Amino acid sequence: MKSQRTPSVKIIILNWNRKAEIMDCLASLQSVHYPNFEILVVDNGSSDGSQSIIRTTYPQVTLAEMGHNLGFVEGNNAGIKSALTTHSDYVLLLNNDTLVSPDFLNDLVDAAEADQTVGAVGPTIYYTSQPQKIWSAGGSIDWQRGLTHMLAFDEIDHGQLGLTAREVDFISGCAILVKKSVIDQVGMLDPRFFSYYEETEWCVRIKRAGYRLLHVPTAHIQHRLSPEAREASPIVHYYMTRNRLLFLKLVRAGIRPWFYTLFLDYALTLMSWSLKPSWQYKQPQRNAMIRAIYDYGRGHFAEY
Repeated sequence: MKSQRTPSVKIIILNWNRKAEIMDCLASLQSVHYPNFEILVVDNGSSDGSQSIIRTTYPQVTLAEMGHNLGFVEGNNAGIKSALTTHSDYVLLLNNDTLVSPDFLNDLVDAAEADQTVGAVGPTIYYTSQPQKIWSAGGSIDWQRGLTHMLAFDEIDHGQLGLTAREVDFISGCAILVKKSVIDQVGMLDPRFFSYYEETEWCVRIKRAGYRLLHVPTAHIQHRLSPEAREASPIVHYYMTRNRLLFLKLVRAGIRPWFYTLFLDYALTLMSWSLKPSWQYKQPQRNAMIRAIYDYGRGHFAEY
């Protein structure tokens, strides 16, 4: 049964030098049917004119200018702090390179309101370049190996997800709707992550506080991203390597996932990338991984 009230939602969009993408995102939000939401754009010191065009085109959007790049986590936390001082019932973190469907927010709020044990919900996320191809339908954590992966990753949608919300281990930070009361209880994103794995650790905190996380298959958004470009990026390898170790520490993972991560994953990957001639092109990623492990060991969690 749907709620008789209309909870308020604060949509937080972090932006850094992505003028074209955020303008497309804001344009898609103009068609959203949900009647009770506000948009807060947190700008991390963009130098591409994003701020002025947002003010001119969407004066109803609140713009918070940070002046410099705080990173994904601290930038979003700045938005969350602002939302916590208002009467918003929900906070939605939304990437600036997304396009939303008109009913996505209605479906997310309905799923969250249906049960008081639900702490956060997320949509089905498709590739912008391939609108029928799924990037994420929630996420799963392999606690034996310390691995995380997106559910239904790279599957073509032919209705296999059904219409009913289902419980998942985590929700992508690309689009996650969280109850304000839950954030009051468990806190915000951990700034040590800077970027990557932060939402996964946040979701573990939410679940361990007694709440459920749901993927809502009928809520649809598109995400402009390239897995190939991410795989080739030394910066992404750095954060994914370092922050996986930080994640294992913060969630108090056992010996088995630590052993798998360090020896059966990291060590073997580095050996392969160092010794096999066919992997010599991976040298930048290898160097990033070595630096990431070293930085984790010395407790360095700043920007790459």
